Amino acid sequence: MTIWGGAAHRGYSVVVFVILASLDNVAIGLVPPLYGSIATTFDVSEAKVALATTAMFLISAVASVAWAYAGDRTNRKPVLLAGTMIWVIGTAWSGLSGSYPEFLLAQVVAAIGLGGVASVSFSVVSDLISPRRRGLAMSFWGLSQGVGTLAGTMLGGLLGHDDWRRPFLAVSAAGVVAAAAYLLTYDVPRGDSQPELAGIEYDERIHRDDLPKILGRRTNVWLILQGFSAQIALGSLVWLPVLFRSRAEAQGYSAGTAVLVGSVFATLFQIGGALSILGGLIGDRLQRRTPRGRALVAAVGVLAAVPFYVVLFFVPMRIAVPDGAGAGTVLRAVLAEVVTEPTVGACLATAVFALALTSANSPNWFAMIADVNPPEHRGTVYSLGNLVNGVGRASGNALVGAAFRSLACGFPPPLNYAVGLAGFQLFFVPTGIMYWLASRTVAQDMADTHAALLAARASATESTQT
Repeated sequence: MTIWGGAAHRGYSVVVFVILASLDNVAIGLVPPLYGSIATTFDVSEAKVALATTAMFLISAVASVAWAYAGDRTNRKPVLLAGTMIWVIGTAWSGLSGSYPEFLLAQVVAAIGLGGVASVSFSVVSDLISPRRRGLAMSFWGLSQGVGTLAGTMLGGLLGHDDWRRPFLAVSAAGVVAAAAYLLTYDVPRGDSQPELAGIEYDERIHRDDLPKILGRRTNVWLILQGFSAQIALGSLVWLPVLFRSRAEAQGYSAGTAVLVGSVFATLFQIGGALSILGGLIGDRLQRRTPRGRALVAAVGVLAAVPFYVVLFFVPMRIAVPDGAGAGTVLRAVLAEVVTEPTVGACLATAVFALALTSANSPNWFAMIADVNPPEHRGTVYSLGNLVNGVGRASGNALVGAAFRSLACGFPPPLNYAVGLAGFQLFFVPTGIMYWLASRTVAQDMADTHAALLAARASATESTQT
């Protein structure tokens, strides 16, 4: 294992962790734009293929708790490498599957590995970044996951519009390369970035009886629970490619072109997530004024985004691309539409603003987990939040599909998709309320954690002197 930890090596390590976090979300994002193609190959309904996405959300979330506990208990580097190789194998197997049951099983294997990457890498990254810049740094780490989901959507449409197996094999090959790069990363000591622990060796590990302590920090409870409602709303957004595909089909485009159009538009409309960097910066700045800063930024962001999402799904959009053309031609035509077609430009502006507001949630959530928990608890707390997130996201993905089918009785496609997606964004309201509640407890929890780390420092110093 590589132990040298100079500035260049640490920077390289952060880049590799960002890439790993991105790639696992690429793997998750591949399937939704290919629901129709995979369903046709295996002669099943799109709802059955969507079950694979739901299963991935749930299984990866459950698996992340075990992975995170192992990472908080032992050396994190081999744990993260094992998770990476498992999802690579599952993703490659998905692309080689010969039947629907085999495809579903391969997705389950991939999901087990994916659960380990996010939870363990979060713990490592939090130890690489000082508290003062956590919001900004975590915005890049969180952004990499959003970019990964977008890249998965794009790759699914561009590489898979005529052969759905191709993107799975391409992503698994990229995962092998990333795993090789990971072998050279810095093996980060636990608590390495905590000012209270500077100059001492901190080797605390999580214990089985620590769960009451974790849940005794009231801020953790709100940070964990908010993900259920937030992810119901966000989980519904994996159907964005389907909404835009349906709009294209309603305007007379062939199935292949409609899949391309849906993937490209869904990707373009989510670029506002890049503004999570701004949310992280604002959170860092406000946090220096008040311990409630990060929580308040997250609360305002998710609540203010709701009306913009609702508008996005109903703004009329006229699509004009060459039917039956190749992926590159369709992509160039869509990009030109952003400038030349006012309805497309209006949709894009609305989407960017909505996602910019929502994205304030992510970096501040990551940073608050690190702020209120000692290093040996962070991976596990993140995984508990990720478990609730996974249940919420899987629920959103499953329920919105049922909602679309029910709404189709009164609203023909694509209107049923627009109505269903708009309704599901109301789940952001309880999320905003829980962030506000977290803002009322975060100061005390931060103070308690700070005191515990200072006590650990004093104990280590005393042991060294004696």
